[in-house]
Amino acid sequence: MFLEFFYLLRAKGLEVSINEWMTLMEALDKGLAHSSFLSFYYLCRSILIKTEADYDKFDAVFAEYFKDVHTPEDLPAEFWKWLSEDEQERDINDMGTGDEWPKELEEVLRLFRERIEEQKEKHDGGTYWIGTGGTSTMGRGGYHTTGIRTGGESRHKSALQIAGERNFKDFRQDKVLDIRQFQMAFRKLRQYSSRVDGMKTELDIDKTIDETCDNAGMLQLVYDKPRKNTVKLLLLIDSDGSMLPYSRMCNRLFQAVSKSNHFKDLKVYYFHNCIYDNLYNTPYCKRGDWVETNWVLSNLDSEYKVIFVGDAAMAPSELFRKGGNAIIGLGNEELGIEWLQKFNRRYKKKIWLNPIDKDSWNYTYGYKTIQAIREVFPMYELTLDGLDAGIKKLLVK
Repeated sequence: MFLEFFYLLRAKGLEVSINEWMTLMEALDKGLAHSSFLSFYYLCRSILIKTEADYDKFDAVFAEYFKDVHTPEDLPAEFWKWLSEDEQERDINDMGTGDEWPKELEEVLRLFRERIEEQKEKHDGGTYWIGTGGTSTMGRGGYHTTGIRTGGESRHKSALQIAGERNFKDFRQDKVLDIRQFQMAFRKLRQYSSRVDGMKTELDIDKTIDETCDNAGMLQLVYDKPRKNTVKLLLLIDSDGSMLPYSRMCNRLFQAVSKSNHFKDLKVYYFHNCIYDNLYNTPYCKRGDWVETNWVLSNLDSEYKVIFVGDAAMAPSELFRKGGNAIIGLGNEELGIEWLQKFNRRYKKKIWLNPIDKDSWNYTYGYKTIQAIREVFPMYELTLDGLDAGIKKLLVK
């Protein structure tokens, strides 16, 4: 049953095991989907998907496979309006028992479709129409023990509507990051130390307990210097040119980092494609609005952690030929790759974050320069997983 659905889930990268699939089949045999397409959607997701990070992938596959399925949950808008209006209390003794209605699902579905075609107005109570109350096998708030419930907690959405809304995009681990996710990721970039200048203003709980015990139970407060993050960060961002499609994302990254107040020091500079004699102060890369790269290398000590952000895609001449910077009207006496090697030698901890999909690195435009830069710096995809792995690389001793 639904074997093609199983293969499609696997083909789209969802790790659905045979055991999990057989568990789903067993659940369907036991009627746990309650003959509802919406319940089937939730049942599949609860059994087959092991992490919220895969919810969005599942929704995309579910919507693709079942896109042409129509169910009784897809009621016309008038029916939902009628069913959502306040119900009035009804005397169950004034209504029929509904025992004459068939209980086989196929027959109920057939009658349900007939009622949709026939019914032209709202109906409350009774044993025939789709409405509220009553003993009809179709409607909401009635008294029949079997049939189709139309309405309730999720009455306005079908399974395909819910899947199609893609409400779990932000849970994906391979999703390009927004400002909040950047901020959460950079919070991990911390190395605390109490060896800093300053007054002892932070209460030391453990030492306070020990001193109090040694003082016969009389409270003895012990203070220590506060621990501060010692991380110094140098952020270098590629701007303009082939980075234009990623400019909004880089702007989010800049905002997230600039709002972070836990770094001991933060420096942000920009470059175009590759680093040469100068680093720019703004993403506009205006001539003259720069600092000399050699000044940065001389004045920012080797304890800075360096993050390059760029697609690393450019003409090979920009890396391997003098004058490669002439593309923006400037020459360079030193090769671009030599400037990158200077950063590699100067700083102990450095990574390169690439917004291009990692699967494309070997054949996309600029794949030769991407490969060359990967040989100099550890390169990570600019996704939640990639940034997390890169930060761990910066923190490892």
